[in-house]
Amino acid sequence: MNYGYFDGPNREYVITRPDTPASWCNYLGTPAYGAIISNNASGYSFVESGAMGRIMRFRFNSVPMDQPGRYIYLRDAESGDFWSGSWQPVGKDLKDYKSECRHGTGYTVIKSEYSGIQTETLYYVPMEGLYEVWNCKVKNVGDTPRKLALTGFVEFTSDSNYEQDQVNMQYTYFTTRTYFRDKFILQAINENCAEAGVTGSAGTSDERAEGIYRYFGAAGATVASYEGDRDTFLGDYRDYKNPISIENGKCSNVLNFNKNSCGALQFDVVLQPGEEKTINFVFGAGGNDTAAKLVTKYEDMNQVAKDLQGVKDFWYARLDRLQIETPDENFNHMINMWNSYQCLLTFIWSRTASFQYCGQRNGLGYRDTVQDIQGTVHIDPELSRERLELMLSAQVDNGGGLPLVPWGYKPHTIGTPDDEDYVRATQHPYYRADDALWLFPTVHTYINETGDYDFLNKTIPFSNIGEGTVYEHLRRAIQFNLDRQGVHGLPAGLHADWNDCLRLGSKGESTFVAFQLYLGINNLKQYASRFGKADDIVWCDSLLTKMDATIQENIWNEDRFVRGITEDGYVVGHRDNDEGSMWLNPQSWAVISGATKGDQGKIAMDTVHEILNTKYGAMLLFPAFQKYGLPVARMALMNPGTKENASIFSQSQGWLLLAETMLGNGNRAFEYYKEFNPATMNDTAEIRKIEPYAHGQSIEGIESPFHGRGTVHWLTGTASTVMVGMHYGILGLQPDENGLRIDPCIPSDWSGFKMSRIWRGKTLKISVFNPAGVQKGVTSTIVNGLEIRGNYINADILKDGGFENEIKVVMG
Repeated sequence: MNYGYFDGPNREYVITRPDTPASWCNYLGTPAYGAIISNNASGYSFVESGAMGRIMRFRFNSVPMDQPGRYIYLRDAESGDFWSGSWQPVGKDLKDYKSECRHGTGYTVIKSEYSGIQTETLYYVPMEGLYEVWNCKVKNVGDTPRKLALTGFVEFTSDSNYEQDQVNMQYTYFTTRTYFRDKFILQAINENCAEAGVTGSAGTSDERAEGIYRYFGAAGATVASYEGDRDTFLGDYRDYKNPISIENGKCSNVLNFNKNSCGALQFDVVLQPGEEKTINFVFGAGGNDTAAKLVTKYEDMNQVAKDLQGVKDFWYARLDRLQIETPDENFNHMINMWNSYQCLLTFIWSRTASFQYCGQRNGLGYRDTVQDIQGTVHIDPELSRERLELMLSAQVDNGGGLPLVPWGYKPHTIGTPDDEDYVRATQHPYYRADDALWLFPTVHTYINETGDYDFLNKTIPFSNIGEGTVYEHLRRAIQFNLDRQGVHGLPAGLHADWNDCLRLGSKGESTFVAFQLYLGINNLKQYASRFGKADDIVWCDSLLTKMDATIQENIWNEDRFVRGITEDGYVVGHRDNDEGSMWLNPQSWAVISGATKGDQGKIAMDTVHEILNTKYGAMLLFPAFQKYGLPVARMALMNPGTKENASIFSQSQGWLLLAETMLGNGNRAFEYYKEFNPATMNDTAEIRKIEPYAHGQSIEGIESPFHGRGTVHWLTGTASTVMVGMHYGILGLQPDENGLRIDPCIPSDWSGFKMSRIWRGKTLKISVFNPAGVQKGVTSTIVNGLEIRGNYINADILKDGGFENEIKVVMG
């Protein structure tokens, strides 16, 4: 069933039916202020941290689903009929109510038409500021005058901490109150702490004894009535669908003192036929002065257009760095807009806020964030470097990474998993085996994109003590895993080795980490060769020789690589096992790392296709664990076919794409891509459930009765890994320090495609021709009319300064 479509030219997904099988969301904001909004205007907002900065209330897993949110109610003064500007929460019969939602880059527009009245509400967060704007236009499209009451509504949290707000009514009930200030409702929390009373400017923290303030205001009309108390607004035994204040046609001007705060502002609107009225709502963190200034600012109705252009300019400047035109429209939609957009959003907020993640993680996961950077380097190299330096500074001097890097982190201030203070603050008492090893592909990607080899010589602090060059940070990452090995000489799995449900411990060995380590040693050897570090070259060569022997002796199992070896010698992923006998990641990472010998890569990937492939992508493992479980296989706690227990774990699909393209299998790589690409399921959304324009964490596998259903939407490392597989693998855009190799790996039925790429200030217009119908291989490359040898383009022959470089690539 189809609920919407991709609008490529406008870079939007248009939802034409509001009764989507799940809430289909978008993200608004900047690292300073974040907001998530659904196609029915539900969602929540926060300042910096989804865990500690929540300012708008939302109830997870609720019935009715996904409430409350950013609601605008309308009531006809003569008939008493009322509805909402978004289909929910009132939920009028869709035979009478028309709805359209447009999710775009940092903004969402929700349109409605009911009873001769049209509304169009633009929701966005300006590029600077701790607030959001709801630009609401209401128009009479009938032939008689209309008298309406229009009410904007939001529910404040009582505590910035998400959990405290939800459960600690013994405390939070009695700390809040609201005030009405002519054009806005002001919420005050812990007001008795304030030195300046309600004129304070604090947002979500009272560390300076200023209290906490939030506001909901409106510009463009005079407030007729208001409500600051949620329970009065809704009424007893009612909900957001039928608030008593809306039903009665007038708010009662009651303010909150204890209990639950809200902001409800009602306006009397008279519209002649064809007449339109605009009201700008503003909601955010800050005190009386902040709110008053913003309401005044948005009395200027031209301000919204300026803001929106700024938001679009920010996103378009990044998305325009890579645009494609291929025979597959769904591939185009994802590369040109949605996958790139999701990469940046995930980069900004990691895993802190969605409709499944409740925002309890108060910071950046180490491995998550370092991986996310790989998908954003080509989109925003400067921002990526800034985040990469932050994560390098969160590496412990022993070479491991801090499992959680709190918001506002500074090195040498918070300890490590070996220290009680860090454990108490983060609840992370263990190191993970893979954390710091992700630095290798990420640093490598950054250097290749920018040509900035000097980055390796930059001195960056370690998280606890001391400092070192980036090169030294990488060297210590290798040493961390060499110092923690099992009896076969393979790296220990520790608390987790990317798979949080696989606990191999301090002596159990991880083949996933072994392949990561193999790749890392090769990368370090490359850097050592550049800098003439002869001792390190010898060291790397000796490590690789030893690892080659260990891998061949202990990991290769006839037609697959095993997943690990437990402390008691049980081989996870052995072909003779009853459960979990075949795993995806060891096969793809064996190829990516370069550790395979002879035909092992081809054999292993053929086994993946034979055993793990489904019509929605390749499963993480098979069969699911149902008997062998704790303490090692924690995924056995989950139902078969779910998440880590034999689902199609989406992040792994990107590595699968990359591995197949490295083997030259364009047909198979694209077969996998079409299977798990969200856009491919746009017409079967009732099966996928979650958004058809954003990757989720996983898709339920063949052992689930709901095979194909997506889980945990939006904030997932999938965005990055799939972007890497598409950019460097399928499209074949492979930069290095000195130039760019163009080596596509595509379906053989593609006759060609086009790309536009901005790289190091140079604009590249690339046309790829495939007259022989091959999957990989380039016979000629022409740059600005001159043919070059092979498919490697030296950077110094490319024009910059605004000139376009015309590049023609012929495959064969």
